[in-house]
Parts: sequence; C-alpha cells; structure tokens
Amino acid sequence: MTVIERFLKYVSFDTQSDETTGTTPSTPKQMVFARYLQSELEELGLEDISLDENGYLFATLPSNVGREIPTIGFIAHMDTSPDMSGKDVKPRIVADYQGQDIVLCEEEGIVLSPKQFPELSDHIGEDLIVTDGHTLLGADDKAGVAEIVGAMAYLKAHPEIEHGNIRIGFNPDEEIGLGAHKFDVEKFGCKWAYTMDGGEVGELEFENFNAAAAKIEVKGLNVHPGYAKGKMVNALLVANEFIGMLPANETPATTEGYEGFFHLIGMEGDVEHAMLSYIVRDHDRGKFEARKAFMLECAGKLNGKYGQGRVDVQIKDQYYNMRQQVEPLMHIIDLAFAAMKEAGVEPKVKAIRGGTDGAQLSFKGLPCPNIFAGGLNFHGRYEFVPIQSIEKAMKVVVKIAELTAKRY
Repeated sequence: MTVIERFLKYVSFDTQSDETTGTTPSTPKQMVFARYLQSELEELGLEDISLDENGYLFATLPSNVGREIPTIGFIAHMDTSPDMSGKDVKPRIVADYQGQDIVLCEEEGIVLSPKQFPELSDHIGEDLIVTDGHTLLGADDKAGVAEIVGAMAYLKAHPEIEHGNIRIGFNPDEEIGLGAHKFDVEKFGCKWAYTMDGGEVGELEFENFNAAAAKIEVKGLNVHPGYAKGKMVNALLVANEFIGMLPANETPATTEGYEGFFHLIGMEGDVEHAMLSYIVRDHDRGKFEARKAFMLECAGKLNGKYGQGRVDVQIKDQYYNMRQQVEPLMHIIDLAFAAMKEAGVEPKVKAIRGGTDGAQLSFKGLPCPNIFAGGLNFHGRYEFVPIQSIEKAMKVVVKIAELTAKRY
C-alpha cells in the first residue's frame, strides 16, 4: 500500500471521540481502528507490538545498526473531532487543482472556495483530497497515522537507510484533551518523540496554548411571570450577563498569533437553570492564570448582585505550554529542521494556536514537538489535504530517523 492508499483506508473508520462518556477510549469504535492498525503493523513485521485496554497502540521498528543510537518516537492520534461526523467519509481526489471552486455537494450547494479559504491557492498544481461536504475528512490525524506507518514501511523496504530503534504510538481521545492522560511514557521508552499532528506543510511547533475548560452553572428562580417582579431570577439572562462581562474582542474570531481568548463552545438551559461551557487559552502562563481568575471574579460580581450560589464556575486545566520543557533540548528541534530541509520542505517554526498530545507528554517527561501532517480546515466539512503534503510529511519522518543515526 502507498501512503495515500493507507490514508484513504484509514478515513473509512469512524473514530469520533466523545467527552461525555468518561471511558478510555471514549468510544468503542476507536478500538476497532486500533485493532486494524495492530494487524497492519504485524504484517509489516514491526516488533514489541502492544495494544492495551485503553486503546494505546505501541510498536517498534528495530535498529538496523550495531552501535548505540537514541530511541526516538513518532506519535499520532486515532480519533476525530466531535465537532462533525466522521461516519461514512467519502473522500474524493481533485487532481491538478487550478484554483477553482470545488463543489463538494452540488445538491446542497456545498462549495470549497478559495474566496472563503484562500489557503487553497497555496496548493495550485497539487492533488487535493476533499470530502463530499457531509462529514469531516479525518486528516486530523489519520494523515499523521498514515505518514508514520508509511515511513516505517519505507524504512523496512530500504535497509540501506541506517536508523536506530524507532517507537511508534497511536492513541485515542486527543480531540477531547485526553490523548496523553493514560499514555505510558516509561513503556514507550524514548529519549524524545514527535507528534505528526500539525497542519500546513513545513509547520514545526514546540510551543502551544495553556488550556483550561470552564463550566458555568447558573441557578435561577422561576415564578409565574405575572407575579415575578422582585422575585424571578432568570438563569438564561444571568448567563447572558456573564457572557457580556467577558471581553468581546478576545474570542477565536478576533485573535491571532500569541493572543489568547475565551471561547464559548456550548450553552443550554431555561429560566431555572443554565449551563455555559468555555475553553480558555493563552500562550503566556501569567495571562492564562489571569483569565481564569477573571471568570471567577465575574461570577463573584453576579453572586453579589443576585445572591450567593447563583453562579458557580468550575475550571479544569487541560494542558500547558510545552516550550519550557522543549527549549532546554533544542537539538531535537534542530534535527527536525534539518530533516525538513533535506526533504525539500521549508520549515515554518510557529506557535500552535491549540494543543497536541505532545504538550502533555512533554510535561510527563517525553519531549515531544509537533510536525505538520498536511491537512487544512480541520474539524469540518471543508477539511482537505494535498496528496503531496502527506508524501512530504512521510519523507520527513524517514529523514529524522536517518539523521538521528548519522548524528549519534
């Protein structure tokens, strides 16, 4: 199988994660894909293959040299985002793209257009894999899975390329922030690793958002509206007041680069009870802590206005900026930088406006920067990935393995 054939096979598996289940993996269908990958790795002849009850799949490509070389790893996640269905994905290849609108579904008028997504213009002349407009594609992160497996197959087929022990790891539930929670770093046994979970070609990332999830519960008081004066507390209106207290210019739609935000991702309720769900993000740890404190301050003001206990804020940290863990070990960034250059890719070192499993793994003792997987417009119907980007990412994995052997 080519790396593209692998990718097209992988996206046929529905692996959507679900933050509400409280299990690992959060959905049984992720384990179905994990077992398929396990059988594929066995066919490739990899060693030390293990799949645990939580859906973590590890394997080793053994060293083909006699000297001591650091064991390195490559990691990707198997789940797709809860934001849109990943069931019955119908990928289609648009060959030799020339900058035109791409009709994903003619009947429903779903169009992938460079007017809305100007990044399409960066891939003129390439072959794009797109959806039919009814599901996400799953390049996040099945492109990464395909690139890693494809690179292992390539190295097996080309024993003249010297390399040390290479560990690969595929995990569930990255999209709900739990991908690294039960990842056994000691068992994985690497000096350092790379997640293949970035976007555009050339992305090389070793700093990311500090991240937290916030749940705001509002308890109202419902009485007959005809006799409500001075008595009713409408939970929906109080919730709306809380929303209005947060800065309107600090949302995902109004920020970029290193700017943080408050992101309202869910709201529900009635007069008597309302719930708001937020994610809170900032690259700077001090500003991150200030954002959380501000939400608590807003709740305190509302409780002072409407009575204690009306508004409750629960905040849970999800992950932190990996930069402080990776920066003392910049040789692993230099290695990836050099590998991209040798693979004909111009490196683009940037901060992630998001997070990867590598952030949590870095704090668990496994330094783990992030490398591009090639996909764009993740988590929705307009997701696409150029074939050439997948092929370049696979080549970068091969080159990192090769350069590690040459340098150590």
